[in-house]
Amino acid sequence: MSTEQFGGRLATRWFFVYRISVDSTNNKKDKLLVILGPTASGKSALAVDLAVEFAGEVISADSRQVYRGLDIGAGKVTEDEMRGVMHHLLDVADLADTFTVADFKSLATSAIGNISEQGKLPILAGGTGFYIQAVVDDLKLPEVPPDETLRLELDTYPTIDLVELLRTIDPDRASNIDDQNRPRLIRAIEIAKALGKVPPLEINSPYDLLQIGIYVPQPELFKKIHNRLLARVKVGLIEEVKNLKDAGITSARLEALGLEYRYISQYLDGRFSKDTMLAELEQAIRQYAKRQMSWFKRDNRIRWITEPEQSYPLVRKFLSQ
Repeated sequence: MSTEQFGGRLATRWFFVYRISVDSTNNKKDKLLVILGPTASGKSALAVDLAVEFAGEVISADSRQVYRGLDIGAGKVTEDEMRGVMHHLLDVADLADTFTVADFKSLATSAIGNISEQGKLPILAGGTGFYIQAVVDDLKLPEVPPDETLRLELDTYPTIDLVELLRTIDPDRASNIDDQNRPRLIRAIEIAKALGKVPPLEINSPYDLLQIGIYVPQPELFKKIHNRLLARVKVGLIEEVKNLKDAGITSARLEALGLEYRYISQYLDGRFSKDTMLAELEQAIRQYAKRQMSWFKRDNRIRWITEPEQSYPLVRKFLSQ
């Protein structure tokens, strides 16, 4: 085993520590490190740093990075940014398909098992709170078939009424959903209605778990969101959406993908000026970041940090136990 494979001498040492802890007993739970936080907080970069340091592989927990063709707008890490670290659950679905949280849970759980069997540390990193909790707490996800009659009825509702209806019957889901995404709102209502009531979420992880959350004060986070949006536009974000439309991806599908894809699609359809589009998109991203934090704050297992360096002693202690 070369030190280059795992990012240096320290990573090699931690590989052996973790390998021994996995092999020493068959009764131990697999270790799982989770790096989470709001958009633009630096999750991807920290996950790579920790993977290099502690011989890990990264599993993306992002509802849009699973799709091929969503690169700049979804914030997908580039090959250079990966720094040789294996990443999972990127580019696993076509835009023509609907990729569900159940699909994500199945693939992520399999990836965690495979990474652990190799003696490496699985690192689940992202900002899609429901995807993370589905894996971390092994949520039993209901298989609710489409209800076309209900969908036709709900499709006549203004979006604001869909939000209020979902908030009434499933306030937890409403707190973390994109409140402009009509297909997701309708599907969430469909599931909640089919269940009759929302089952309580059990906090009982099947993993030996460490969740690290990146906290960024709101003024600083909003500045990061602003700068990142301008940087993405500069490197071709608008062109990415135009290419998707030229390839036959419909405006309705782009709307359903939310945020960058929704607003830029509307701009390309002539509904906004560029300046108005960027201003409204930035505000929507800010609101999304607030919803993410509202979701994460419910989980008192998360260890919050304000600087990336604070994560290293937490992970060292976690791996030594």
